[in-house]
Amino acid sequence: MDETLKSLFDAILDGDVEGAKSNVQNALGAQLNPITILNEGMIAAMREVGSRFEAGEYFVPEMLISARAMQSGMAILKPLLQQTDIKSSGKIVIGTVKGDLHDIGKNLVALMLEGAGFEVKDLGVDVPVEKFIQAVQEEKPDIVAMSALLTTTMQMMKQTVEALTAAGLRDKVKIMVGGAPVTEAFASEIGADGFSQDASRAVSLAKSLVAA
Repeated sequence: MDETLKSLFDAILDGDVEGAKSNVQNALGAQLNPITILNEGMIAAMREVGSRFEAGEYFVPEMLISARAMQSGMAILKPLLQQTDIKSSGKIVIGTVKGDLHDIGKNLVALMLEGAGFEVKDLGVDVPVEKFIQAVQEEKPDIVAMSALLTTTMQMMKQTVEALTAAGLRDKVKIMVGGAPVTEAFASEIGADGFSQDASRAVSLAKSLVAA
């Protein structure tokens, strides 16, 4: 691996925001292709972060700071990537359902998905059913991702799936759900296409849903 890309990779693993930014600048200064910088420096680093999380070496705080470092580098790279013919991994609309104001898990999933090359439209927290419907109509995403951290708000996921069905949009998107109280059984019960218990697995799930 190129020395600058290795430094960028390490900066993201360490959650070093300034290091991520300066190494992206250095890589661009060395005439490296923005797509190479993205794939070999940033996406590779986030993949390693995911592996370390699954191995129990990293926890949510480490994932968050790595994701923020990745995002700081992405801010520099994004305008250049938009000029190239980079193929997005897919488009995802994400939000925490109505009545629920928890956003750390949802934000981490969004950051990890961006780090894996997905285009992410974040609707925020306390998202009503109508807003999910509108986003699907306007953004035409591949996936709708819903988060809930309260058992009381989980039912909003069910209502959103039902509303997408009623609006004739259910067969146009895949639906993935997550959050502390959400289970595989609940996901199946409400007719979601997949469930993820953490941000790292959410990326693998999203990739498999887009490929399906």
